[in-house]
Amino acid sequence: MSGSIAAAFAQGLYALAQRPLPADVLKEAKRSFINVVGTTIGACMHPGVEAIFAAARDLGAAREAGVLGRVERTDVHFAALANGFAGHLDDFDDTHLATVIHPAAATLAVLTALAPQTRPTGAQALTAFALGCEAQLRVGVAISPEHYDRGWHITGTCGVIGCAVTAALLLGLDEAGLKEAVSIAASMFIGQREAFGTMTKPFHPGKAAANGIDAARLAQHGQQAAADIFEAPGGYARSLSTKVEFERMNGEFGERWELLFNTYKPYPCGIVAHPAIDAGLAIEQRIADAGSIDAIVLRCHPLVPELMGNPQPHDGLQARFSAIHGVAAALCDGQVGLAQYDDSRVTSDDVKALRAKTTLAPDAAVNRDEVHIEARLHDGRIVAHHVEHARGSLARPLTDDELLDKVCLLIDPRLGAGVADRIAAAVENVERATSLDAFFALCTPNKDRVHA
Repeated sequence: MSGSIAAAFAQGLYALAQRPLPADVLKEAKRSFINVVGTTIGACMHPGVEAIFAAARDLGAAREAGVLGRVERTDVHFAALANGFAGHLDDFDDTHLATVIHPAAATLAVLTALAPQTRPTGAQALTAFALGCEAQLRVGVAISPEHYDRGWHITGTCGVIGCAVTAALLLGLDEAGLKEAVSIAASMFIGQREAFGTMTKPFHPGKAAANGIDAARLAQHGQQAAADIFEAPGGYARSLSTKVEFERMNGEFGERWELLFNTYKPYPCGIVAHPAIDAGLAIEQRIADAGSIDAIVLRCHPLVPELMGNPQPHDGLQARFSAIHGVAAALCDGQVGLAQYDDSRVTSDDVKALRAKTTLAPDAAVNRDEVHIEARLHDGRIVAHHVEHARGSLARPLTDDELLDKVCLLIDPRLGAGVADRIAAAVENVERATSLDAFFALCTPNKDRVHA
């Protein structure tokens, strides 16, 4: 038992939890934290969140925890579900490029749901958050890319493991309890890629959060799982992937941090479309009228048509998986933000017409964060542009100021001008806070601001 993958995993993570986060990891954890606070508050009033609250009311859920950006409270399960759903809904959250995992939405959802009961200090909360993200990313690199290629939504399937880690640390479990929590969570994964473009996709990190909490609580009360659940022939890793590298999961604890390879999106859609959007915005500056375009060709990485090849999406959720829509919106509007993924904008005639003129040309020689675009105009002129590295990629990461600008656009319309700056300041100093009370108060609107 002591030599199992789960035991080594718990040993490494538990040891990290006993000491302060390294300075570079601390900084990246805070960037991940404030980014997902923004995406959660920005989407907190979506009909999908309303549906979660309605289901909670039907079941008589207790008022134990909140949802960022709202005054209502619900029980721990539905709070985790709703926060994780909102954090991922707009596909505006963080992305670990090697695995395409969005780690923060589910992890923050665990923290938001459990903090009222577990009362962590700011330092404890940030450590639990950082290690929950790190845990799911380490599992992800061990089973990538074959796992994702088979159709699994890796944010849900690996997310539940990280959520069990965060929950176990918040609940004060020891190393043995942490091992049982992640082992139990290995039987509670969720999510397929077929759900992309629907409300079910953000359900995956929400349910991963709720299941991770359940796994940790079951471990706390003595439930046990198979010791070799990760490595057994019929266990977690080998049932989800035929190519597994457990040394990526358990190696170099404290030396290699996958969290340092996290990135933050400038556009609210699937990340493989971001180079194309950059290209569309670049040539928009050189084309006086988008209506003068006869045809557009995008030479791109093969994942673009595979993941985001929808040529004519019918609503905003579908459009988030249409690289062609992102380019059309960029050329028509000169910007790509939440407004360009509103249902009414997605179905407007000018955008639909330009999408119909756009072709994706996959090329294995093109990198994931790269694209070549050519637009042919009515007068025969060709307008071309090459994006070597997309904005928001590891090669061109968002600066702290750019990240704050993004968060302000998400939070302030909901909570009021200047609130995002105050939340960001609270996150920046969170490791010195004796509790998260002040942070949660900032994330809760006055009742007269709540929309019906």
